[in-house]
Amino acid sequence: MAMTPRRPVNPKDAAEALFKPAKKPPAPVVERRAAPEVKELVSIKLDSAVLEHFQKDGPGWQDRINDALRGVVEANGGS
Repeated sequence: MAMTPRRPVNPKDAAEALFKPAKKPPAPVVERRAAPEVKELVSIKLDSAVLEHFQKDGPGWQDRINDALRGVVEANGGS
């Protein structure tokens, strides 16, 4: 049974094994903020009772939730 060497015997192969191309680090993630007053699509979990409260008046419930949250932000000195 012939055994293959674990290390390269050819000097060129040995050198190339030492100098394998380095992996390129991933590019840094750039967080882009939305312009003011532009709505962003998000996913949020709400209690069933909260969702029912805003949906009971029909379409526009997402805008009503947004208005309620905006009121809280403004009441707390937000932008």
